[in-house]
Amino acid sequence: MRIAVYGTRSYDRTFLSAANADHGFDLQFLDAPLTLSTARLAEGHEAVCVFVNDKADRAVLEALASAGVRLLALRCAGYNNVDLAAADRLGIAVVRVPAYSPHAVAEFTIGLLLSLDRKIHRAWSRVRENNFALDGLVGRNLHGRVAGVVGTGQIGALVARTLRAGFGCDVLASDPVVDEGLVEIGVRYVEREALLRESEIVTLHCPLTPDTYHLIDAAVLAAARPGLVVVNTSRGALIDTAALIEALKQRRVGGVALDVYEQEAGVFFDDLSSEIIDDDLLQRLLTFPNVLMTGHQAFLTEEALDAIARTTLQSVSDFAAGRALPNRIRSETVRS
Repeated sequence: MRIAVYGTRSYDRTFLSAANADHGFDLQFLDAPLTLSTARLAEGHEAVCVFVNDKADRAVLEALASAGVRLLALRCAGYNNVDLAAADRLGIAVVRVPAYSPHAVAEFTIGLLLSLDRKIHRAWSRVRENNFALDGLVGRNLHGRVAGVVGTGQIGALVARTLRAGFGCDVLASDPVVDEGLVEIGVRYVEREALLRESEIVTLHCPLTPDTYHLIDAAVLAAARPGLVVVNTSRGALIDTAALIEALKQRRVGGVALDVYEQEAGVFFDDLSSEIIDDDLLQRLLTFPNVLMTGHQAFLTEEALDAIARTTLQSVSDFAAGRALPNRIRSETVRS
């Protein structure tokens, strides 16, 4: 089985190669992301492996099908970058990694929130220049604050549990499926609109769908509590960036911690420190002292990378052997 692995970094090669010892697939690691112009590199491969910002729309999938590709393996949980209807029509099976290490993302979410709220990132920068003054570093306790968790799947549930049981927050949750275990420890499920209106802290852990696109928009920010803190380690397009910037300028938002960004493709995962980035919204975001941004690294732990590699290659093995694909997603898939 020949697999073209797009958009690879050193850690992808390390963990996929280690997991491949159990399978012996022919892995071709490609630095380039999957786009229409790079789809031709999959010629002669039965499968391609892609990540969150690789493009798998109808045109790309048609090019892959013409190249003989019959399996698209996502080494991630999200699939909003894939035209599933086109894949079904072209006979390309799509598999993903539905759960690798929810603890990795949940822990990073809490880390971002603490760093932002207690201004740890700003303090670290100061002391490197021997500035030990505490002016401007006053933070707030998490204890007793109202924290809203949008999406209580595996990751969101861990975050909600940590905020409630670990920090003593008054936790509101919104999800089509109620987690009774969270209810038992005092998490209160409410309508999403109420959560966004009443919370002092909102953290996002839901998939990107037509219903959740720009979930945080100008109207939500206008109705939110003054000083709202927003954390997003899920999908960038859950937030309307332009509206968020306007709310920051008007000082309605107290702080923002982002590990994802709606236009991150072509920017995140690369060293652009010597380049000029022409994304004005991204550059404007980075000027605010109360915005903390990282480059989509919430998943990046040894445990998660190992699980991603093993699950991905097991799906390829199942496909090659004609077995059922438990991690397959089709166009009718509606929940992550």
